[in-house]
Amino acid sequence: MTVATDQQRQFVSPDPGATTALGRALAAAARAGDVVCLWGDLGAGKTHLAKAFGVGLGVTDTITSPSFILMAEYEGRLPLFHIDLYRLVDASDALAGGLIDDRQSAGVTLIEWPDRLGAALPAERLDVIIDGAGDEPRSITIRANGVGPRRYLEVVP
Repeated sequence: MTVATDQQRQFVSPDPGATTALGRALAAAARAGDVVCLWGDLGAGKTHLAKAFGVGLGVTDTITSPSFILMAEYEGRLPLFHIDLYRLVDASDALAGGLIDDRQSAGVTLIEWPDRLGAALPAERLDVIIDGAGDEPRSITIRANGVGPRRYLEVVP
């Protein structure tokens, strides 16, 4: 089920397969320079969605959570920069560590735990907010912040 507004879509994912389909659909709309922020508690499915997004971009490498290395880079239709900020306290750690740089303008940057960036979070971005955990269905809000990310709303199943 999808509920639509001008700036966001609400999607109910009954199972991991539906979340995979959503991630692949979102990847179809991806363009160079996009920033996609994955919000949710531990176990919500952020990394699952990131893996599906990568498959949708044509990434053939195994995508894993970069919790300990902070950023992983993958080749696909567009380069995929997968950042996990869980272990960081704030934006200064991310910026000092070089996690945000000019190379990312050539690809798509997926950020797990984007709240760690605070005011450094890009204003134009796609927010994917996942509510739920365990075997429960997920309520997923896809919110376009800015004009460019609105194209993602058109591909939500």
